[in-house]
Amino acid sequence: MSGKAKKPEQGGSKQITILLVDDIPETRESVKKLLAFEPDFKVIGAAGTGREGVKQAKELRPDIIIMDINMPDMDGLEATSIINKEVPTSAVIIMSVQSDPDYIRRAMRAGASDFLTKPINMDEMYSTVRTVYKDHEAERRRYEAAVSADLSPKPGEKEGVGGEGRAGHILVVYSPQGGSGKTTIATNLASGLMREGIKVLLVDADLQFADVGTFLNLQAQSTIADLSEEAEQLDVEFFDNAVTTHDSGLKVLLGPGRPEHAEGLLAKPATLGLILGQIAGNYDFVVVDTSTAFNDVLLGALDQAAKILLVTTPTLTALRHQRFILDLFDQLEYPPEKTLVVVNKVWDERKERATIATDKIESFLKRRIIGQIPMVDERILLRAINRGVPVMVADRNQSNPPAKQLAELANAVYQELMEAKPEMDEEGSDDANRRKGK
Repeated sequence: MSGKAKKPEQGGSKQITILLVDDIPETRESVKKLLAFEPDFKVIGAAGTGREGVKQAKELRPDIIIMDINMPDMDGLEATSIINKEVPTSAVIIMSVQSDPDYIRRAMRAGASDFLTKPINMDEMYSTVRTVYKDHEAERRRYEAAVSADLSPKPGEKEGVGGEGRAGHILVVYSPQGGSGKTTIATNLASGLMREGIKVLLVDADLQFADVGTFLNLQAQSTIADLSEEAEQLDVEFFDNAVTTHDSGLKVLLGPGRPEHAEGLLAKPATLGLILGQIAGNYDFVVVDTSTAFNDVLLGALDQAAKILLVTTPTLTALRHQRFILDLFDQLEYPPEKTLVVVNKVWDERKERATIATDKIESFLKRRIIGQIPMVDERILLRAINRGVPVMVADRNQSNPPAKQLAELANAVYQELMEAKPEMDEEGSDDANRRKGK
């Protein structure tokens, strides 16, 4: 589910404790021996049935449980579901000879953190164990803090996704024009908003041609499409299982891997907005990359947005399209201050007189320009994409364009929202209610 994790340096670092659950003794012994070669791993138990696995999980409370899916008396999915509720500090990695999407979805719904296909590639297992351990750290800390405060969840009680009480600012990045650099803006905005104490989630809501995974070199067993059936009542464990982590620490909810995987979300256009509304409270910023299509799916996201970042280029055709979109926003009764303009591929006006000046763009669109990203050599962007990192991360010299301007954009958005009045936080939901006549 997550980007490839680096092996932690040794020298006093905590060992990752592991429980093996598989009904084939030879498999358990083989995996145990191979895990023993890694100094940061420690196998503390082994079980041959799902029921025994649950028992040992409660007694040993390992960091990671590697669970076979097909076992006598209680299969791995049922055992995972029980462990997920009763031993929330343990993260489960499911193993199976079956690799079809249905098995993977069932594993994620049971609460598994990742899925490995037999025969196991041990390099993949090593990487997966370390990544899942890192991703589950927040849940371990949350549960331990709750226990120490005598606030531990009751058995069978589920925590809502939006229960953390974060700022919950949803930022929708949109352009009706292909090739505007919208995904570049979204990925770098999310990266730039990250700072100590601030939680950021990047959501790829281009449901048919999702590119965020390509830009950040990420792959995941689960995507936003897997949340559609549970959208009306997401729980924190189920949602966290669908989120992957970039090497930079950025949390990412990837879009569907193929266009046909988006059918469930497209069939129920309100689902995207419903998901965003439920998850926002767990983050300070949720940055949403979108498709160019203006449809009911996009509308659900726009209604939830605290701010819409409308990305344009300084050309007559692009500005004409943006004016049409802003006319639609006016018809939807979105307040003008809800939309901020980002002008991408800006030429130096002192050297290139053929370009449209940014002050004229602002006057024509009647919206404030919050960011101007200069036209640069495309190889700069391609190098970042090929490395799977945002442009701001690829160029460590933050004074170079476009890293400098992208960082300035993120800082401007941060100040705009984190210093805004509290009542603005509910702007998005007010838009939806106003359109419905409530």
